[in-house]
Amino acid sequence: MDLGRRVLLSMLGTVSALGLAGVPALVRAEAGTPDEEAITDAYLYLLGRVLVIRQERIDSGAAGFAYNQIRYNPLGSADFVNPNFDVAYLEAWLAVDERTPVLLEVPEITGRYYTAQILDEWGEVIANINERTFPSKPFGRFALVAPGWQGSLPADTARIELHARKAKLLGRVELKGDPEGALRLQKAFKMTALGTPVIAAPPFVPSFDNARLIGAAIFDDVDAKLASASDVSPVAARMQQQVRAVAAHVASSAEARAAVDGLLHETVIPQFIEYAFTRSAPYRNHWVGGGPTGNYGSDYRFRSVANYVGIWANTSDEVIYFAATRDANEKPLNGSDSYVIHFPADRLPQSVVDSYWSVILVGVPDYRVVPNDLNRYNFNSYSALQKEPDGSLKIAIGPRPVAGVAESNWLPSPQGKPFSLTFRTYVPKDEVRDGRWAPPAVTPVKSG
Repeated sequence: MDLGRRVLLSMLGTVSALGLAGVPALVRAEAGTPDEEAITDAYLYLLGRVLVIRQERIDSGAAGFAYNQIRYNPLGSADFVNPNFDVAYLEAWLAVDERTPVLLEVPEITGRYYTAQILDEWGEVIANINERTFPSKPFGRFALVAPGWQGSLPADTARIELHARKAKLLGRVELKGDPEGALRLQKAFKMTALGTPVIAAPPFVPSFDNARLIGAAIFDDVDAKLASASDVSPVAARMQQQVRAVAAHVASSAEARAAVDGLLHETVIPQFIEYAFTRSAPYRNHWVGGGPTGNYGSDYRFRSVANYVGIWANTSDEVIYFAATRDANEKPLNGSDSYVIHFPADRLPQSVVDSYWSVILVGVPDYRVVPNDLNRYNFNSYSALQKEPDGSLKIAIGPRPVAGVAESNWLPSPQGKPFSLTFRTYVPKDEVRDGRWAPPAVTPVKSG
């Protein structure tokens, strides 16, 4: 690699690591060829959409799948990265057209957390139906309609206009120590299409996983990808034009395609992953989190991060997420080692939420739960955790119980493999929202 290219890639690393939203893409006018920064920007923008396309293709390939039909997930299952095991999930892909709305019925739920979250095909939250965000109508009948739909609805039915002709429903009902009650409420959500809408298949994307993200193939047939879903981002028009310019360059020759693919896999993707887990949001106590999720404005990079590490992220008034992949010494979390998270008595996690908290362990780089003999993957507000004599709380993580910490407080880790922790604060209090609270550092414990 020549010196000029090395210097440029070094500069790109700084830009990418900072994750500055809205940085103008640069194009060398004399050659009409996108430079590395332009390619990086275009890739990180389009990746957010492609991750959702991948999820739609996974979901639609499941046995018994149909659009406008709710899937009531069994407890402890959800076929997407970084799931929440503290709730009964229900999910559906909505499809509407100019003649066909979809009717959603939300049951009355009291005394436990719930929400019916509706997202568009870029991962932007359209609405949360619950008593906090819909106080005038927290349950009942809702008509989900295409943009500009004209039609009449019964007086008891609220209209929610989607951003395009498809959307994702992700419902959550808190278990709260009563899984059977949560399952009954889960099944009380109903969905019906008021007609037979015309439904387009999701665009093609080649198979890829989080361990090796898609490369230059992301720029194939970009018009189909971009036309398949409207983007509400205020920089959508500019970025989509940049995507098309890069796509044209990739298609111009085998050499151009190979160079772009090499740049992505050697530089852009590794820096994106590093940025996702250490610099995409405030980094406190070796946890990254607290940034606004669910609606992203111009920050398409952070939207792609959210779709990568935990697709279907909700808005920060509903939940604030923290993720840890490094310990208190800034070393990667390793399943062969032992760790403790120690919450002081006056800073217990339950004290900073109006609903509940949870922490889950997932493998890296797939970000899915890791099997263990106890079938224990997470802790939450209702777990039977033993406090210390001084009222503080210790959570232990390791391949075996950790000396000095109650075995009931032990979260098994995968021997010899890296892992990540996700900490969720549901209906967080102001001290979480304004950055005055983060989980304590994951502190390594010496063996023996």
